[in-house]
Amino acid sequence: MSRNPIQRRFRALPFGWFLLASVAAATLAGCGVDYASNDSVEPGDYHQRHPIVLAQAPTTLDVYPVGGGLDPQAAANIRAFAERYRALGAGQITILAPAGQRERSSRIIDEIRRTLASTGLRGYVGVGVYPSADATRASAVRLIFQGLKAVVATPCGQWPTDLASGGSIEGWKNQPYPNFGCATQSVLAAQVDDPRDLAQRRASDPPDVNMRLRAIVDVRNGQDPGTNWKIQNTAIGQVGTGG
Repeated sequence: MSRNPIQRRFRALPFGWFLLASVAAATLAGCGVDYASNDSVEPGDYHQRHPIVLAQAPTTLDVYPVGGGLDPQAAANIRAFAERYRALGAGQITILAPAGQRERSSRIIDEIRRTLASTGLRGYVGVGVYPSADATRASAVRLIFQGLKAVVATPCGQWPTDLASGGSIEGWKNQPYPNFGCATQSVLAAQVDDPRDLAQRRASDPPDVNMRLRAIVDVRNGQDPGTNWKIQNTAIGQVGTGG
């Protein structure tokens, strides 16, 4: 009785084929394990993790006296501070002197009061003190008011996970770290002149009636209402000749 040729060929396969098949099966099985991610798509947006919001927050200005009084730069900063208070502030403006230097700062406080009054501000200006950290450093006289301000809703400098950790699953995932983007959002919020621009658009300017009437007249006369832009080019050889 002759042997089955299929069975004979199966038995003739070398052992290496079985080893290769086992390795391939183990590799494919490992693809289903969710222990790491090589996905290039960012799972979170720092705009959502660290959003910029509008809040009632303090706005401050530190004034450093030069020669015992206000120099032109300090006076200009105070006037700009008063304009910002007029646009976004509420309540009173408070002048804070360093602790232990209230009497020595009385002259600069009076000059700050007069500078604020010169901008047209009317109302009560409070005076107080704030704790000075180091007596050897130059201490500023601080102006402060509460008003509308753009701030980051989440605190920066939070590091709940180790960026270089390889001993946990979280350290292997391709995800941005929690503090990513917080400093950028904070700088952007501090640079915005009017925080309301982040929440809503400004009203459009009124239309130019004269331009509309001119266009209507041109159409009635059968003319092109568009602006006739004239471009006058200069030859390259005439550039820099002075004539």
